[in-house]
Amino acid sequence: MDRVILRQSLENYRTPFDEEKAFAAEFIELTYDDDAFLRSREQGHFTASAWVVDKFRTHTLLTLHRKLNRWLQLGGHADGVENLLEVAMTEAREESGLTSLRFVGNGIFDIDKHIIPQRGDVPEHFHYDVRYLIEAELNEPLTLSSESIDLAWVPFDTVEDVVGYSPSILRMLEKTSRSEYVI
Repeated sequence: MDRVILRQSLENYRTPFDEEKAFAAEFIELTYDDDAFLRSREQGHFTASAWVVDKFRTHTLLTLHRKLNRWLQLGGHADGVENLLEVAMTEAREESGLTSLRFVGNGIFDIDKHIIPQRGDVPEHFHYDVRYLIEAELNEPLTLSSESIDLAWVPFDTVEDVVGYSPSILRMLEKTSRSEYVI
């Protein structure tokens, strides 16, 4: 059932960003694949992320990812779970230790298809990342997980300085400041 709800959400998802429009149909098609939520699907699989922001929309929580050595939003593999909002919330909790996490969106916040380089015996593959807007308390203590080198609340006006050129993160940042995405 979660797969059907995800498919409907993707079919109804609208974005003004051409890069998302370019691969939206691939996300919908992937929901028909029985292995789409498993990392064993070597050509690519679903992942889920939490774009965590504070209630005043001045900061976002980013992690310095241990394997990729890049600042990213929190998230991870579905590992068979078809409810990607649940995956995003679980990953955000596990990777930050935050208990104040709250889904504040109206559904899918962003989608991104990106390549993951080969690592060991895992071949290069795509992540079909479905992202959700999540709010948390800025003053709650953070707990670093084994997946991260660091965690930080990054002020919106310094995100680009921290992440460098990262079109998908900058797109989420732009969406956060647009009135249609502000809750």
